Amino acid sequence: MYNLLQRKIIVLIISFVFCSTASVAQLRDAVNQDGHDDKEYHFGINVGYNKSHFNLTLHPSFLLADTIMDVESINSTGINLAWLVNLRLSQHFDARLHPLDLTFTEEDLLYKEKYSTDSSTEKKVQSITLSFPFDIAFSSDRIGNFKVYALAGGNFSYDLASNAAARKAEDLVKLKPYNFSAEIGLGFHIYFPYFVLSPEIKMSDGIVNLHSRDPNLRYSRAIDKINSRMITFSLTVE
Repeated sequence: MYNLLQRKIIVLIISFVFCSTASVAQLRDAVNQDGHDDKEYHFGINVGYNKSHFNLTLHPSFLLADTIMDVESINSTGINLAWLVNLRLSQHFDARLHPLDLTFTEEDLLYKEKYSTDSSTEKKVQSITLSFPFDIAFSSDRIGNFKVYALAGGNFSYDLASNAAARKAEDLVKLKPYNFSAEIGLGFHIYFPYFVLSPEIKMSDGIVNLHSRDPNLRYSRAIDKINSRMITFSLTVE
């Protein structure tokens, strides 16, 4: 189900790109959505594709371990679905909020083991995260039907699939449900006759240590801290 949804989102993004390319000729004829930027607020729908991984800090006792030799995070992909609320602050500044933002990811941790026929063990951590990003965007002057903007802000999130409270956790790496990330991004607005399309790339770094460490769990005691890192490419229709 997750992979099917991910493929549908990718197809949707590609469709938007092709539709935008096919409509470029319309952008040269007239100024579209002339009063769009003067609105006090407006809404949008956002779909995105992300790549993420964990930044790991190994525990000092890791050096004393005689079975697990190394731990690394493998880059993984996911999707985002969000609702945008844009509040106009001034001519060049806007507040961009996502009251509803769902992020689907699946992180992979690779353990290299000394006494194992396979020599490595992979642990998957699936997440369905409800996020509340808040960004301040600084935009350039509009040139025809284009405008560039940069943004910075923060993101509070709650993992609906967190396993921190799991009881049978011998083979798990427990993660806390709450996280806060700092994020920066760059994008641009393309003004079409009936909507505004906003491609955007955003990078976020988690500040909170997500690891709910348990020294009694084999795959948990080797790790001290786990911080999230994600890069997202998204399209917003406003």
